[in-house]
Amino acid sequence: MPVRLKKLIGMFLLVALVIIYALVASIFAVSRLSEAGPWTHFLFFLLSGLLWVLPAMGIIKWLMLEPRPKR
Repeated sequence: MPVRLKKLIGMFLLVALVIIYALVASIFAVSRLSEAGPWTHFLFFLLSGLLWVLPAMGIIKWLMLEPRPKR
């Protein structure tokens, strides 16, 4: 796969990941944490704010892989 195409796909994947993750985390917070205390809110948003990094690291690792040499 050409490097430019791979970077384009990676960019769209990262943007989609952030948008979908933010929507899911927000929906979960609104539906489940409405009656929770401030410490529960703090811990949820701290963890959910850091958790998206794991799939993003996988996408970035895929982007950094060297292309296979042509035979």
